[in-house]
Amino acid sequence: MMRPWVYTKPPDGDWGWMIVLSLFLESALVFGLIRSFGVFFVEFTKYFEQPASSVSWITSIGVALQQFASPIASALCNKYGARPVVMIGGVLASSGMIVASLAATNLLHLYLSIGLLSGLGWALVFTPTVASVTRYFVKRRTLATGIGFTGIGVSSFAFSPLFQLLVEMYGWRGALLILGGLSLNLVVCGALLRPLVLLDDQVRSSTQSHSQKLYCHSWMSWQRLSELLDLSLLCHKSFLTYVAAITFINTGYFVPYVHLVAHGRLTGLSEYEAAFVMSATAVTDLFGRVASGWFSDLHKFRLVHILAFLNGLTGISLLLIPLGTSFISLLALGLIYGFFSGALTPVVFSLLPEIVGLGRIFSALGLFQMIESIGGLLGAPLSGWLRDITGSFTASFMVAGGLHLAGSFMLSFLPQFCSFGNPNSQRPELRELSNGSRPLNDSSQLDFPTQEHSTVEVEQSST
Repeated sequence: MMRPWVYTKPPDGDWGWMIVLSLFLESALVFGLIRSFGVFFVEFTKYFEQPASSVSWITSIGVALQQFASPIASALCNKYGARPVVMIGGVLASSGMIVASLAATNLLHLYLSIGLLSGLGWALVFTPTVASVTRYFVKRRTLATGIGFTGIGVSSFAFSPLFQLLVEMYGWRGALLILGGLSLNLVVCGALLRPLVLLDDQVRSSTQSHSQKLYCHSWMSWQRLSELLDLSLLCHKSFLTYVAAITFINTGYFVPYVHLVAHGRLTGLSEYEAAFVMSATAVTDLFGRVASGWFSDLHKFRLVHILAFLNGLTGISLLLIPLGTSFISLLALGLIYGFFSGALTPVVFSLLPEIVGLGRIFSALGLFQMIESIGGLLGAPLSGWLRDITGSFTASFMVAGGLHLAGSFMLSFLPQFCSFGNPNSQRPELRELSNGSRPLNDSSQLDFPTQEHSTVEVEQSST
């Protein structure tokens, strides 16, 4: 059996679009579900007779674990590949919802089932799929990522009224049971992930093999763990600066998706009016993701400048949400927020390969999500706590907007942020590989055959 073909660059299409389809469906079944969970927030508050800050921990634990456990997903992908990892994650995500519907009698049970079990499943699903999309595309990477993430907008538009209807028909337990069944479709999404071997992978693998020989008699366990997680990224200044900025953004990002429905109810909106505002926000979120992907891939501006601009506008729109005291005004502000918050997301993930290189994207995305989970963990409870002590969500949205603006400011500390040169010079295929070597043009320098085409082929021959 011959070794698999090694691609000198991502194929920018072909089976990559099936990976985008997988990301679309997974985004809907993970973050679309999380964003629409505000319907259950009201039900849990009434049923368990607990304050908003305590109920907010359910989604915060799930979001935080989805991000904090991402290095585990990355290490498993480096060892076994993305496909089996995502399929196992789908089973775990579904199990958490089913257990919550059948056995939860207090908030602790929801913390453990939805927060921990489903959160771990979401981690195994999301990180490998996003990394797979970034590996399949270069020129159209932001557009492909944006299209994949539109699943969040489509599902948020449909899920908020759907969840409200399910709760009214079957109660929150029956609704969660149905969500558990829907989440099983994540297993099918994982089956779509076809492995792709890139030139950068082989260069990095060769470096790691040499490192193992040097350290074979000492610290082998730590060395192996460090290689699986690529902990050397923690010494990467640009990577750490970027992660710090996104952590600030992440702290405020999920606040509207947890508390916008509750805020609408406080201002006098009916249940369905508040749910409709959330759904309408999801529609502009969808258009924002596609629009930013298309515009970014024109390469007129650098991705870091686009991200800082979009995130700044997201922060400003959050500051204005408390001014929405009627259905029309809150709907208008929600539409504006939805567009800019959706637009910044694909840029966040497309910029990461430019910082660390494609060969390290699985590990980098895992560590990236783990560190930013601090923001996901604290954001909603902080917002709920501010609501409990002030009696409204005004302070919550003001703080969330301020955190977004702080994140845009921190992006300015990235190297060459003030440079306005040719954006194409930042494209990954023109940069050095992540371990410092230049891309190899002569395939004879490799132990593997190389080709330019877009699918990985394994030839078999009789020996």
